[in-house]
Amino acid sequence: MTDTLKTSVAIPVATIRGRRNAAGIRWGSPGVYLLALVLITICITPVLYIVVGGFRTNSQITADPSAWPSPWVIANYTDVLGSEAFWNAMRNSVISGVGTTLGAVVLGVMASYVIARYEFSGKAVMYSLFAAGLMFPVTVAITPLYLLIRNLGLVNNLAGIILPQIAFALPTTIIILVPFLKAIPKELEEAASIDGASRLGFFWRMVIPLSLPGVITVGILAFIGAWNGYMLPLFILNDQSLLTLPLGVQNFASQYSVDTARVLAYTSLSMLPALVFFSLFERRIVGGLTGAVKG
Repeated sequence: MTDTLKTSVAIPVATIRGRRNAAGIRWGSPGVYLLALVLITICITPVLYIVVGGFRTNSQITADPSAWPSPWVIANYTDVLGSEAFWNAMRNSVISGVGTTLGAVVLGVMASYVIARYEFSGKAVMYSLFAAGLMFPVTVAITPLYLLIRNLGLVNNLAGIILPQIAFALPTTIIILVPFLKAIPKELEEAASIDGASRLGFFWRMVIPLSLPGVITVGILAFIGAWNGYMLPLFILNDQSLLTLPLGVQNFASQYSVDTARVLAYTSLSMLPALVFFSLFERRIVGGLTGAVKG
């Protein structure tokens, strides 16, 4: 009787959990895989079209916009890579991204540590203020922000876009890091204090290493956000030698508006670093966000 009951219960459970193959790996619903494949195709197809389009000539694109290159032409990419303007834009984007990342991470970790580990009046208001910053896009503040930067004398200066990008990256940084820092046991801090560690020493020796997944995550998000920034550099930077890659694409497209293939090659090369960077650290981002949710 008991064996019969176990068998009748085990069959629905196995059905609910999904089927397993010979290796013991559980497979999900085929519909989910189909939907994921469709979404991936929709996302990847435009990127592949741009990359492959850079290997074509303008006559090939005009004759059949959806065909494969025949023959494959690498002159468009070599011309772009040999352009000084492209490397200037690349350098400016790297400076902007690294400066934004360092500022957002350093300031975000310090502010998150105070919010997560100390009790003071206005703590909830401060955290809510940073959370509200997630709903405040740069497009809303672009006019007063431009006036402020102009009064500070930072127009046509990379610092004029790095400082605002740090400010706009702080809400995301703090929202992600606060749960990480809250999850650190207070007993660990008390033990470090008994051993003679100061609060600053505990911060550098214990807090930073323990919250490293979250720090890496916010750093990557800040870098990608600065790399893809368009609106703010468009208003602040007018000097051709200071243009970042998004502005460089626009400037290049306006100069070579009739050379579609070369514009596609420039666009491919400008987005390639961000795609590679995001792909390499995808697991770090997911792990950091997962830890923030659990915290």
